Amino acid sequence: MQRFLLPIFAFIFIGGAFAQDAAAFPLTDEWLGKIEKLAPDTTTVHMERKKNILIFSLFTGFEHWTIPHTEAVIKCIAEKSKGFTVTTSTDIAQFEKDHLKNYDAIVLNNNCSIGDKRNLFWDVLKTDTSLTDAQRWSRAHQLETNLLQYVKNGGGLMVLHGGIVMQNNSEKFGEMLGGSFDYHPKQQKIKVKLAAADHPLVQAFQGKEFEHIDEPYFFNNAYFDYNFRPLLYMDADKLVGKKEEVKDTVKYISWIKRYGQGRVFYCSPSHNAQSMENPQMLQFLLDGLQYVTGDLECDDSPIGK
Repeated sequence: MQRFLLPIFAFIFIGGAFAQDAAAFPLTDEWLGKIEKLAPDTTTVHMERKKNILIFSLFTGFEHWTIPHTEAVIKCIAEKSKGFTVTTSTDIAQFEKDHLKNYDAIVLNNNCSIGDKRNLFWDVLKTDTSLTDAQRWSRAHQLETNLLQYVKNGGGLMVLHGGIVMQNNSEKFGEMLGGSFDYHPKQQKIKVKLAAADHPLVQAFQGKEFEHIDEPYFFNNAYFDYNFRPLLYMDADKLVGKKEEVKDTVKYISWIKRYGQGRVFYCSPSHNAQSMENPQMLQFLLDGLQYVTGDLECDDSPIGK
């Protein structure tokens, strides 16, 4: 089958059905070159110094095929803007205090955990035969605590799509992020709307909504405290495949919030690499990086219940 790049927001049509995976849409130099041309040349806000960011791309549960694409895109926009130095890793040792102190922000890239525990640190540590279960749980708890404290003390945290599932059963992790993952219906065309068109963090979209193909994420737990400032939302009544009807049809899919002295940016879009071919999305993500590293000042007060 001939491989080729697709228009923005398109699916790949294979054998009479829609399909989407890394084999059908490989991460190529050609595609990365296209992204680099579309990416912003400079940061929106002047930076006094380069910021150090870690892109963490380990998963133990569902493998999003776009993980390498997302890592490459964030690395591209960060380095092209000349505002950031980038480290990439899949090693949970990065969440040791001595490592975390080297970074101004952490980017969690689709870090889905597995099973009932929904704890990525446990998933990794349970394979260490030199530890008892009690020691594994203690270590997993310590690594999560390190991350929570890192953000609370002023570190930045950008969480992309399935990254919210990393510690999905942890109440404290969900509180920091602004919610936990509940479920998603099948992939479909989603009309993404701006929560406040004049907010600095959505200036990339020039006041206009947009459409793309994605998994429409629904959230629970801390999400319903609305302890965040929403950026993007979707109308749930327009979606098909919901497990139940919802009274509140406005469902936020991207937001920012404070956690102690730190800043958190969550973006559910996107499950598919093609969405990154939208230069407005690239600008949005770059502005998100500037927000979590403390350079882009904006209203991040929670809307509350």
